[in-house]
Amino acid sequence: MSIWMIIGIVVGSFAAMEFVAWATHKFVMHGFLWKLHQDHHQRDHDHVLERNDAFFLLFAVPSMFLFLIGSIRGLHTPWLWIGLGILIYGIAYFLVHEVFIHQRIKWLRSSKNAYFIALRRAHKIHHKHLGKEKGECFGMLIVPLRYYREALRSKNG
Repeated sequence: MSIWMIIGIVVGSFAAMEFVAWATHKFVMHGFLWKLHQDHHQRDHDHVLERNDAFFLLFAVPSMFLFLIGSIRGLHTPWLWIGLGILIYGIAYFLVHEVFIHQRIKWLRSSKNAYFIALRRAHKIHHKHLGKEKGECFGMLIVPLRYYREALRSKNG
């Protein structure tokens, strides 16, 4: 397997995870596992951790399984590299969602970048709805164009 094929598999897996995360958020977190996700939509949090944090297992377990299968099968199979794409998405999720958007770790407090402003606005709209119904903006990295346009307009004055 060439290095370009490996890079393509990792990047493709990372990109596919945005759609997996969107569907999981919309149909699982705002569906039959709402009880785990509900505390994430509450305005006041009493604890550092939320029940919602258990969802990391939903993505970590498949990644670990793929690493295991890939290490048994060898580097010439795609499983290890798919697992790596999922892992990198998980790291991006932590940095973007937990650190940048929700400020659970006080880094990256402000940005003048239109994409990051749009990202925060879209997520704020998602949290506007405290119940599991009427949700919008379920993705993490792909921002609806209207929020990006708003951010560009406000940035450019």
